[in-house]
Amino acid sequence: MTRLVLVIFFLEVGLVLTLAPWSAYWDRNYFAETLPVVHALITNDFIRGAVSGLGLVNIFAAAADLFGMFVTRRAGLSMAQSQPAEE
Repeated sequence: MTRLVLVIFFLEVGLVLTLAPWSAYWDRNYFAETLPVVHALITNDFIRGAVSGLGLVNIFAAAADLFGMFVTRRAGLSMAQSQPAEE
């Protein structure tokens, strides 16, 4: 159960980090408006790409963990079915 919550968290964080740098919300940031240096930094396409890359890493980590959950569950089911029932 906690592993599934972790997968959902990774997916959510990954989607936000992938999509947020390219939205209008990213440009209208409080810190970007008060500090011009921060605005120049976060509107740089390389920074946006790096943040989106971190989001993709999170999405792939969630997919790998979800795949691992299904493989482990399937292996556990096949092991339980192959063992004879004890009387």
